[in-house]
Amino acid sequence: MVDYSDGYWWSPDGLRLHYRDYAGGHDGRPPLLCLPGLTRNARDFEPMAARLAGEWRLICPDMRGRAESAQAKDPMTYVPLTYLQDISRLLADLAITRFVAVGTSLGGVITMLVAATHREWLAGALLNDVGPVLDEAGLARIRSYVGVNQSHPSWVHAARALEEANRDVYPAYDLEQWLAMAKRLYRLNSAGRIVLDYDMRIAEPIRAMGSEAGVDMWPVMAAFRDIPTLLLRGERSDLLSAQTAQHMVADIGAKAELVTVPGVGHAPALDEPESIVAIDRLLTRVLHG
Repeated sequence: MVDYSDGYWWSPDGLRLHYRDYAGGHDGRPPLLCLPGLTRNARDFEPMAARLAGEWRLICPDMRGRAESAQAKDPMTYVPLTYLQDISRLLADLAITRFVAVGTSLGGVITMLVAATHREWLAGALLNDVGPVLDEAGLARIRSYVGVNQSHPSWVHAARALEEANRDVYPAYDLEQWLAMAKRLYRLNSAGRIVLDYDMRIAEPIRAMGSEAGVDMWPVMAAFRDIPTLLLRGERSDLLSAQTAQHMVADIGAKAELVTVPGVGHAPALDEPESIVAIDRLLTRVLHG
């Protein structure tokens, strides 16, 4: 485990939110702002931090309602625009005006909103298995499990439950990898049970929206045109189609690279060999253009 410091900030509506801060070097590199997926938290970026911290500063927030961040008073604030407001306040508190965004799934949606509103903040961007169009098959799968409470007697039971639900996403995972995922997704509660580490009410805005079409995000791709951008797609992804990914890269242009991570679905864990090499290329481009 790489050392980090725990930091806290206040959201505009008065929630105490948490982030991990992994120290970097002192050579003026922009920090990496690591934004997790819908049900995930700062712990998802432990493998990346183990590899990059010391050279790069990593700031890994727990979004509202996840892990060590406070739960929202109003569940209808569990939406991307509110997350953007929360993150903007964190950046202001830390006096950060330029960074590399690393966004997995929901975190990638937040990254796209940053590009649309404050593209000057972005020194680089990683969009992990997410785009302006999301396939209904993947959305339906997510709706089927988000907000469904689980309780397990042991970490092995939690790992086996993850395997049963996600073996199509990570078919090559062994028990050790499922256990590592369980430790990032669950927590031990006061009754000694292993439970999911997020507010079950994060599902309410998703259920309220149903399958309605959201805002057209395709025009946002133009905001990435002068920004080194990496698009990762899981080969087995049911959320981001190969066609959409190719269209994104064509829209962004020469600064974009598309890498398909073989043998995984939604979403790559960022510790696959192909992901590691691609991330290193992105960071080299951030430093050297």
